[in-house]
Amino acid sequence: MKRLLAGIGIAAVAGLLLTACSGTGQTTNTAAAGGGKFTYAVITHSGPGDAFWDRVKSGAEQAGTNYGSTITYNADPDPAKQSQLIDNAVAQKVNGIVVSMANPDGLESSIKKAVAAGIPVVTINSGIERSAEFGAITHIGQSETVAGEAVGAKLSDSGVKNVLCVIQEAGNVGLEERCKSAASKFSGTMTNLQVDGTNDSEVKATIKSKLQADPSIDGVLTLGGQYALDAVGAVSESSSKAQVATFDLSEDVVADIQAGTILFAVDQQPYVQGFLGVTALYLDSINGNIIGGGQPVYSGPAFITKDNAASVAEFAKNGTR
Repeated sequence: MKRLLAGIGIAAVAGLLLTACSGTGQTTNTAAAGGGKFTYAVITHSGPGDAFWDRVKSGAEQAGTNYGSTITYNADPDPAKQSQLIDNAVAQKVNGIVVSMANPDGLESSIKKAVAAGIPVVTINSGIERSAEFGAITHIGQSETVAGEAVGAKLSDSGVKNVLCVIQEAGNVGLEERCKSAASKFSGTMTNLQVDGTNDSEVKATIKSKLQADPSIDGVLTLGGQYALDAVGAVSESSSKAQVATFDLSEDVVADIQAGTILFAVDQQPYVQGFLGVTALYLDSINGNIIGGGQPVYSGPAFITKDNAASVAEFAKNGTR
């Protein structure tokens, strides 16, 4: 993966990024270089205030800048509305679509329509198992099964016995697979806890309530960086001794890892997902290349611990890790 990224970095051409917002809330980023030769739509299932997707968006925008192309970014956690965004992109005759599939069944018809219309589709983040079936040229992301199993084993090694696995998006198959796979390799007890990821105060309160009700809970696994911070607050306010581990990074998560209040984080590199998603479309547009030869391209997982947190702290501060 590092060799692949290095090659792309060498090939990339620097450009200037101009940003404009339409009345619909759509953000359009047009590179001065090349005048926006290609237009790619990036459509994700992000909910409001989810910092993870800011990194995906930044990666996609940077790729658009480098390749002199126009990037439109839209998101909606409702699969029906996300499907409408895909349909709109098809109607606009974009040159390619990058889409995350947290709910593959809800997006199947729209994605297949895009492919039938001759618009190449790259899936990112979620939906790795259905990507090829729907006609996408590749998938950029991590295997949630592989990542989850690695987390379960690492939690076992840490000595915790009773863990909450906090799911912040109802119906997100990728998040559910993380907890399921982690539990399969965890030597103790793991219980799923559903929370509303659009409300951090509620997330913290729900975790705090569980910790207060059951002092035997000695671990909290969150599936997004900002929710790890909520868990750290819940542990502190409940006077629990539970250890927190998480998927995904932020500057604050890295700082907490260095401070010892977060045990580790799994980095699936969201910036890479956005950047390589657009890159895959661009290479297909200019040279008919298919990254990965039709197979998924893994962006993770990588473990960030106290031993190596300093090496990614600067990038996390820049909002790219």
